[in-house]
Amino acid sequence: MENRVIMIVGPTCVGKTGVSVLVAQALGTEIISADSMQIYRGMDIGTEKPTVDQLSSVQHHMIDVADPLDPKDEFSAGRYVEQVRPVIERLHSEGRIPVIAGGTGLYVRVLTEGIFEGPEADWELRSTLLEQTPEELHARLMEHDPEAAEKLAPGDVRRVVRALEVFLTTGETVSTLREASTKPLPYEFIKIGLYRDREELYPMIEQRVDEMMGRGLLDEVRGLMDKGMSRTAHQAIGYKELIGHLSGEYSLEDAVSLIKRNTRRYAKRQYTWFRREVGLCWVDVTGCTTADEAYGRVRLALKDTGLLT
Repeated sequence: MENRVIMIVGPTCVGKTGVSVLVAQALGTEIISADSMQIYRGMDIGTEKPTVDQLSSVQHHMIDVADPLDPKDEFSAGRYVEQVRPVIERLHSEGRIPVIAGGTGLYVRVLTEGIFEGPEADWELRSTLLEQTPEELHARLMEHDPEAAEKLAPGDVRRVVRALEVFLTTGETVSTLREASTKPLPYEFIKIGLYRDREELYPMIEQRVDEMMGRGLLDEVRGLMDKGMSRTAHQAIGYKELIGHLSGEYSLEDAVSLIKRNTRRYAKRQYTWFRREVGLCWVDVTGCTTADEAYGRVRLALKDTGLLT
């Protein structure tokens, strides 16, 4: 039991936050967020961070730990593991089982399967590379590391640049280095995936977007935009669409429709990702209207582990 870690994952809006709080309360433990956008301070409404009551009832980690205005404070998967592991180790030393909750599949994958520890960022080199077009960058990567290039679209500039940066600073391809250095973390992961029928989930997503707008998402985005958001924060769903509206690309009504559409598509991609996660136990929470109801189903799924009865 001393090396166990519970993971509660699934698509956006499925109910992970409420369930994870109840699981953590039952176990007397703490929650580690696995959400790549909740790490940014000031991006509160659009990332649907836990409420004040939830944050006060259970200690949360990996929320509000990065500055969305600082391009050098963008969060990599490696940095995520680096900050999460000491929290896991501390909780284990106290005889407690960490609860990791979120929908960022990459964060889950690097914890359960390991991560490639590449060289530190070379910001001067990155700036030089970014002077080239996405097509030129991708062609250059194809020349140096065809294996990596075949897995990346030209439009995925951030990862293409990173792969080029690794090659140009080490002389080795990112593919070779990843294969040699990737190691899983030494924990027993108990993985629970929350599922809702799409006919129920999609209307919930649309309702949540409307509620976010009512709580002032447009003002939140305007404030961050005026200060200058980093590239990664700028691309978050809910933010990029409203930035498009504020930049005069389309109406507010169209921006909200795009947020809803893009969030539905993101939820579909999350399902696809987590279906490939080895050892994940799916819990159907369709029809559950409260966190207590969903928690009841998760508790049954965890019964055989001896953690919750």
